[in-house]
Amino acid sequence: MKIAVLGTGMVGRAIAGALAGLGHDVVIGTRDPQATLARTEPDMMGAPPFSQWHVANSGVGVADFADAAANAELIVNATNGAGSLPALTAAGAGNLAGKVIMDVANPLDFSQGMPPSLNPVNTDSLGEQIQRAFPEAKVVKTLNTMNASVMVDPARVAGGDHSVFVSGNDADAKAAVTGILKAFGHRDVIDLGDITSARGAEMLLPVWLRIWGALGTGDFNFKIAR
Repeated sequence: MKIAVLGTGMVGRAIAGALAGLGHDVVIGTRDPQATLARTEPDMMGAPPFSQWHVANSGVGVADFADAAANAELIVNATNGAGSLPALTAAGAGNLAGKVIMDVANPLDFSQGMPPSLNPVNTDSLGEQIQRAFPEAKVVKTLNTMNASVMVDPARVAGGDHSVFVSGNDADAKAAVTGILKAFGHRDVIDLGDITSARGAEMLLPVWLRIWGALGTGDFNFKIAR
């Protein structure tokens, strides 16, 4: 498929690289491609400059949000939660209409310091906000309950014996995303229901952050035993 991955941070890089490795035609979307490629400092999470990653992944294209989305069959939202709606708005509603948006972002709110809280939470979710903002798109929430490395290489944790969730209104869209998840190596894909069920998946983040702090590593995931 032709896939646009919006976001140049660790999550976007991991997903774009993995999708390209599976043979997809991948473009990373960013607000200003020239500025992104020109940066020489680590990003806000301490990752090396994007240009270094791109040298090693030169088969992945780089474009602005609109151009990336216009030419894609499927869009991955790997932006930070606070920037997701602005990035998708820049991509253009017309470029998103009828397409699957695989939303892996979390609405983390750092306004009160660490650890972050969620906004929205409880009676709404980022996944739902995206679906409302772009009603002609097919939003599927997934992969937001694990770190970037585990997203694309589930075998690094317990040999892959753990769970991943999907939420969305469109059965065919969820099937398409499930196909990608299985190609990454995920074996236990649990369909939580319509897009409102993204609230539950997003609300796992506060406990995920506490577990990360307790274990000192992000290499873990949830397993639903049944």
